[in-house]
Amino acid sequence: MKFIISRNVLFHNLSAISGVLGSNNSLPILDNFLFTIKDEKLYLMASDMDSTMTAVIDLDNVEGEGSVAVPSKILLDTLKLIPETPIVFAIDQEKSIFKFTAANGEYDAPCFNGDEFPRPNEITDPHFFDIPSAVLHRAISKTLFATGTDELRPTMMGVFCELSEEGISFVSTDAHKLVRYINRSINNDEYVSFILPKKPLGHLKNILPGINEDIHVTYSQETNHICFNFGNFTLYSSLKEGKYPNYESVIPKNNTNVLTISREEFLKSIRRVGIFSNQSTFQIRISLSESSTNIKAEDMDFSNKAEESINGEYVGEPMEIGFNAKFLSEMLGNIDTAEIRLEMSTPKSAALLFPAEEDSEKESLLMLIMPVMLN
Repeated sequence: MKFIISRNVLFHNLSAISGVLGSNNSLPILDNFLFTIKDEKLYLMASDMDSTMTAVIDLDNVEGEGSVAVPSKILLDTLKLIPETPIVFAIDQEKSIFKFTAANGEYDAPCFNGDEFPRPNEITDPHFFDIPSAVLHRAISKTLFATGTDELRPTMMGVFCELSEEGISFVSTDAHKLVRYINRSINNDEYVSFILPKKPLGHLKNILPGINEDIHVTYSQETNHICFNFGNFTLYSSLKEGKYPNYESVIPKNNTNVLTISREEFLKSIRRVGIFSNQSTFQIRISLSESSTNIKAEDMDFSNKAEESINGEYVGEPMEIGFNAKFLSEMLGNIDTAEIRLEMSTPKSAALLFPAEEDSEKESLLMLIMPVMLN
């Protein structure tokens, strides 16, 4: 096998698919990229068994066909340091050596039998829908941070997706906070739902900003797999098994106490005051009345104490409520409107966070945060 390829083209495609590589692979072969040449095309593949990503590149100068597994780290590290130039690859499958020549350098490394590289299973009984890359990126960005990390509750370690005639929704929760993003421009005749794993979604979040097209999504509840196609890339992933918690039951309906406030000023104040909170609980207390909004924190172990007053519009009964400053800051950092609305019922009930201005006909964002008990 022999072919010539641009350094920039190869490095761009290998970098894109490398996001699914695992750090502690159970199979040594998965520390490699799979190179397959067929019909004057180069097929690149990376996998960690749960997720697999491929890229297809057209070749002009190619001899022979076949597949080999090439060490991913040594190839990427070398390509990073090579300027743009045509690279000549010569692969001797019998001697298990791949050689590439670039500019004034020649590099040799071992390669492995491509037949040993695991391929993803074929999706049976497939269903399809298309989603604009910007919508998918926005949905992932708004929800991924709130996924759980508790391996005893594996379904909460992913993002729950529901698709129906009313639109598409993405939900994540770790039991302390919950986020639901809805976009009503993506519809499906029948209701379907599945749980998307965290790792492939994190990879999509990183690479979608450079994509400006619809993402073609193929999924199967029979084989419990999903596939994202865009450009010359395909990302294939298993879906999480199990039943997602009934998240709608924890969303409070009657929240008569409402604070409308500048998102940026609120966030900065919480971050500053949070520095003085107990570093195991990150507890802050927010005192609310029609005349003032005060944010306080205290760490009695180290005699740290802080208090700030901030301008906001509050409607409701005077109340004092506690939150984890870290969680609240994280949620405010994932809202992009100038003002936010914090809706509460009692100091012991979940509070809801909304963008103050949003196109409710097209999309909506709801964030829920559980309060902490005040000492």
